[in-house]
Amino acid sequence: MRILLVSEDIPSPTLGGLGKHVITLGNALIEAGHTVDLMGNTFHPHENQPGDVAFRGRFLAALDTRGANWKEHRLGFFIYWRHVYLTRRFARAILAVADQYDVIHYHGHLPILANLIPSHLNFVQTRHDQGSDCLTFTRFRNGSVCRETDPRACAGCAAAQPSAVQRALSALSVRLWRKAVARAFRRHKVIFVSKFLRDNAIRTLGPLDSRTVYVVPHFLDVSAISNVLSVAQPSTSAPDILIVGRIDTTKGVGAFLDAYSASLPAGRHVTVAGDGPELARLQGQYPHAWLRFLGWTPYQEVIQLTARARQVIVTSLCEEAFGGTTVEALSLGRPVLALNRGATPELKAYETHPGQLSLFEDMASLVAALGSLPAASEPASVPMLSQAADVRKAVPLIEQVYQA
Repeated sequence: MRILLVSEDIPSPTLGGLGKHVITLGNALIEAGHTVDLMGNTFHPHENQPGDVAFRGRFLAALDTRGANWKEHRLGFFIYWRHVYLTRRFARAILAVADQYDVIHYHGHLPILANLIPSHLNFVQTRHDQGSDCLTFTRFRNGSVCRETDPRACAGCAAAQPSAVQRALSALSVRLWRKAVARAFRRHKVIFVSKFLRDNAIRTLGPLDSRTVYVVPHFLDVSAISNVLSVAQPSTSAPDILIVGRIDTTKGVGAFLDAYSASLPAGRHVTVAGDGPELARLQGQYPHAWLRFLGWTPYQEVIQLTARARQVIVTSLCEEAFGGTTVEALSLGRPVLALNRGATPELKAYETHPGQLSLFEDMASLVAALGSLPAASEPASVPMLSQAADVRKAVPLIEQVYQA
């Protein structure tokens, strides 16, 4: 097949989980014999900033994401029409080349794009976040998960103390967004990366048409990880407790350190690999010998650190849509501790041994377990890498969606 993958998240100097997913899929589809091009943004230079994983096909820089903010944060209310404005840009770029492809597969943050793609075109989108019904894409507010379904409640995420006008305008935008997304899911095929994400959309949007809705779990390139493990080990010492991820409120690194410093499990040491807006504050707040911040860390080194860690902690307070870091650690055979929320419970399907993924209802009980769980076995010098989450298992499922 001739396939066009589309994502405004690519290229980027630091490729996130969505971007890695797209490039992993594209390379696997090429390996399976398809012709695959990737359409990305015009903001970052592709050749100089290809991200952690290189795409093996042709890259088209066509998605202009600039100038579409419309001062939304300053105005203090959500603006549905700015999303429509950007969506129209994307649609024009796609339709300019659509006749060259058998299928167009979009991975991004504008699910309403499907409404601007003619119904006769074979268009598929994959949903990676909670943006199907939430204009912040995360359903996280004031330090905790948001489960509100009333659009009037959404104004509090656009302004700290919304006025009556701001509240009304935000509610209108959210209603328009949700109606447009529901229409988009009826018009063209949609893949969710977890059952949780699908069910979360249904909770707000109402029943979805099973003929156009699919679940294909997120995946890894096991071959690429094996190649990383075959090279020399990093010079840094093996982590005891390892945390990998963006350092912000939703990912919960600060909440974990608050709980950890209150109990200080004897003899344990924490390594944090990642960057984000809370990094500097946490470095200043916790200048302790038991804690090491690595800052932004290349993906290859993250894999090496994960393979050598005694335990991996997933500190996310938000409801993870899938959890690539969790699957990587499970596939590498490492014990994982995480909060029991979002799609994380689904990941027990990727355990290499029973009880490998331990789930907790709150951060305090997770931290308490660090002092009471049996000591984790030392990682093997050559890790046994599970194939359960390999992208090559997902390719036939996605091909079936393309052909449906």
